[in-house]
Amino acid sequence: MREKVKVGAAQIAPRFLDKTGTLKKIGQTLEEAGRLGLDLLVFPETFLSAYPYWRGAVSVRRSTELAAAMQRQAVRIPSEDTEALSEMARRSGVNTVIGLNELDDRPGSLTMYNSLLVIARDGSLLGRHRKLMPTHSERVYWGMGDARDIRVFPMDIGVVGGLICYEHHMTLLRAAMAIRGEELHVAVWPGWWGMESHLGTKRAEAGSRACDIEPAVREYAIENSVFVVSSSWFLPPEEIPPDLQGEMRYNLAIGGSCIVNPSGLFTVEPVFGKEAIVWAEIDQEERRLAKAFFDSVGHYARWDLMRLLIREEGWEPTGPPDPDPRRLREAAERFEVRLARLEALAERSAREPRP
Repeated sequence: MREKVKVGAAQIAPRFLDKTGTLKKIGQTLEEAGRLGLDLLVFPETFLSAYPYWRGAVSVRRSTELAAAMQRQAVRIPSEDTEALSEMARRSGVNTVIGLNELDDRPGSLTMYNSLLVIARDGSLLGRHRKLMPTHSERVYWGMGDARDIRVFPMDIGVVGGLICYEHHMTLLRAAMAIRGEELHVAVWPGWWGMESHLGTKRAEAGSRACDIEPAVREYAIENSVFVVSSSWFLPPEEIPPDLQGEMRYNLAIGGSCIVNPSGLFTVEPVFGKEAIVWAEIDQEERRLAKAFFDSVGHYARWDLMRLLIREEGWEPTGPPDPDPRRLREAAERFEVRLARLEALAERSAREPRP
């Protein structure tokens, strides 16, 4: 990681369900970030250009109609839309991570994904991360990512990784990101909330200590010894389209963007109730100090006791069948062969073309 880096979270209201209008706002915000001298700017979860704040509050029929509206405003990767975003990043000279509704690139599919698009300051499209598991009723709107989405992105400022909302509560995924060598982490959310009694009782509440975002980003920073740029939605009532005014009853978009250092301390505390680019200059020395005390992938790791198995390939509609793990274990024990060796041979055999 570079010694000094200026990072920011774009707590800016999008043009809701309006891709063209939101693209324009992204361009304007990146220009402002460039004037501030930022090295990295992070836009919230599905900022381009809708989060389903009506979920749980409308009929199945209406939910289906709104899902189709989201599809119409979704982005394919790559496409003319991503080319426009790359040009915006290049003109501003700012690395950027943008939350968006992604339209599947598989032929024939119109499935959407809750994704992060990662673009370097020279305009290079570095890749995407699809949310591995949409949360609760989000599964009505978004598909699931796969192993290809467990990744980090080398940039000129360091190794950047990103997760979306409740992915931060996935224990093994947090460990996987640390193992990938993440140095600077991007966290994106649909807002900020309080809870009455359990995770299903969320309501918008600025500054609530009963919001699991704060412990999530602070513990993530400590566990992985990374800086966290946390970007949350802000959508004031006047920005909600008239036909949705009575339906957005799950609206949590009150801000809450913040920046956390590798010791889990706020560099910038959560900002609520206004549009802002929440930014700070971070210092690699803070990461050195945190790592000197606790290094989860180094001197504080016990690989002799615990290991993490990460599937390295994604799922495709067609391809060779996977070998049965139970049968492989039985064969390994019977013939006194290392299981890992047998798995590798079985996978290679499955992929070889049949005569």
